[in-house]
Amino acid sequence: MHSTTERRYKILLILCERRKELIDNLAFELAVSRNTIKRDIEALSVSFPLYTTKGTGGGVHMMEGFRLGMKYLTDKQCALLERLLETLEGADKEVLYSIIKTFRKPASHK
Repeated sequence: MHSTTERRYKILLILCERRKELIDNLAFELAVSRNTIKRDIEALSVSFPLYTTKGTGGGVHMMEGFRLGMKYLTDKQCALLERLLETLEGADKEVLYSIIKTFRKPASHK
């Protein structure tokens, strides 16, 4: 049996890998109830960019681009790089764009 902390960390690992999962699947995989997973998701959503959706295609989602332990650009760093991007051309522009895309903080889901 997992402690609450261990179980929630496992949920984060699963969502970072799969990007989306059903509550029922998480409950089965972690051998806990749906309500336990719902409470875990609610608690995790305060600190991590995850959200739930209902209906067809619904489930628990991790925001695209989020990875555990990844460092992200600050808003000021991102703004500077975007200004510099406008001055570049060709391959240099593509490389800087890929850096911004990779390290920009994921937008929160509203």
